[in-house]
Amino acid sequence: MAVSLNPYLNWRGNARQAMEFYQSIFGGELTMMTFGDAGMPVDPSEVNQLMHSQLITESGMTLMGSDAPMHIEGSTGSAFSVSLSGPDEQTLRGYWDGLVVGATIEQPLLTAPWGDTFGSLVDQFGINWMVNIVAEQA
Repeated sequence: MAVSLNPYLNWRGNARQAMEFYQSIFGGELTMMTFGDAGMPVDPSEVNQLMHSQLITESGMTLMGSDAPMHIEGSTGSAFSVSLSGPDEQTLRGYWDGLVVGATIEQPLLTAPWGDTFGSLVDQFGINWMVNIVAEQA
């Protein structure tokens, strides 16, 4: 049986905007369920926030996310990065170009000491991303 490891990202009130943004970059099918849809007991101001969302792309990536209710401590994190890597330069540059909108670039997408093209940024929703385009082997 196969096991999947998928990023599950959390925000405070803007998960819907973040997940729709990622769908605009990566494509795929986005499903969303609010706390109200699930009948979850939350503050009335949070009924329309996302309890769960899932983006499944044609390339096989799965990205999940939700809004953290006010009664749960949490923060949008810097203790991790979501990494996109592979040899498909056109696709990965396209992802980079989408993610860079409103982002803080930590490392521009340039040739790295190990020979690949690498860049990192913090997107407009506070998520750290790394993009590594594997260099063609000589």
